[in-house]
Amino acid sequence: MKKIKVMVVDDSAVVRQVVQAILDQEPDIEVIGAASDPIFAIDRMNKQWPDVIVLDIEMPRMDGITFLKKIMAEHPTPVVICSSLAEKGAATTMQALEAGAVEIITKPQVGLKRFLEESSHELVTAVRAAAMANVKRLKAAPIAAVKMAPAPKLNADAILAAPGSHAMAQTTERIVAIGTSTGGTQALEAVLTALPRVCPGIVIVQHMPEKFTASFAARLNELCQIEVREARHNDRVIPGLALIAPGGKHMLLKRSGAYYHVEVVDGPLVNRHRPSVDVLFRSVAKFAGKNATGFIMTGMGDDGARGMKEMHEAGAPTIAQDEATCVVFGMPKEAIKLGGVDRVMGLQDIPRAILSG
Repeated sequence: MKKIKVMVVDDSAVVRQVVQAILDQEPDIEVIGAASDPIFAIDRMNKQWPDVIVLDIEMPRMDGITFLKKIMAEHPTPVVICSSLAEKGAATTMQALEAGAVEIITKPQVGLKRFLEESSHELVTAVRAAAMANVKRLKAAPIAAVKMAPAPKLNADAILAAPGSHAMAQTTERIVAIGTSTGGTQALEAVLTALPRVCPGIVIVQHMPEKFTASFAARLNELCQIEVREARHNDRVIPGLALIAPGGKHMLLKRSGAYYHVEVVDGPLVNRHRPSVDVLFRSVAKFAGKNATGFIMTGMGDDGARGMKEMHEAGAPTIAQDEATCVVFGMPKEAIKLGGVDRVMGLQDIPRAILSG
């Protein structure tokens, strides 16, 4: 069995020791080196190049973002970011995802050793997902925007303040539900930036740690014609608005009279995730039925496969991203195997499918 070769780059000796100990316990993973900064790391990597790099952000001599950009430009390699949960760190991690990082592992400022030991499954899963990643897809060419007449961005608060408006009357017509994981930050950016401001209301689960989703949504909001933000409990789902489930919480679609809204709730891990795509998709199947369209995109594992089948059985059109454009063809593959997918298409075709239903 070919082992996944891993390089750990972190200025904390404790992190290096604990991460190496966790990974070396796995029969399919081998840590080939650990370095305190990118300068030391590159010397080691030039002798034996790793399959995956576990990378800190704040380090001496060269920061992790600069190193990541250098790696992706010169020798694209899957990178797992091991970062703090600080607000500044969350924004910086968004830059890392934009630069091509595959996964995020969060670490606290205190209790680091215990945290890493308790999160060993998450770390191992992230490394395995990264090893499966198609790095050529991490920085795919941008999707052309769907052409429509220019108009100012819809503001959700303004629409909600006008009961009986045409926009609100249309909220029961179409709901778009999207689930994604590894590689999803880049895929979602490509899809959402291609949408015009007049589009169905969108609910999204992207596997991402707590506090990072707010920064991710804010960044997308700056880039998109539609409004994008982290979901809040009881937010209405309306045209021109995409709601992203907060990290560390589940998001469900509910219906109240003629309108749809989301519930953001605590709960146990589902398919090892919180938020879980299955939780969202099953609620969409129950409360929206054939008024919804489901999309399952790049990601490792099977989260969302059962929920997509329930959407399919409820009459909702269901679409999976194809293998050629996925960073990891895991979640779409499992949904297809389970029989819950109506169509398979490339990433570049998804924006038009969102508009056409």
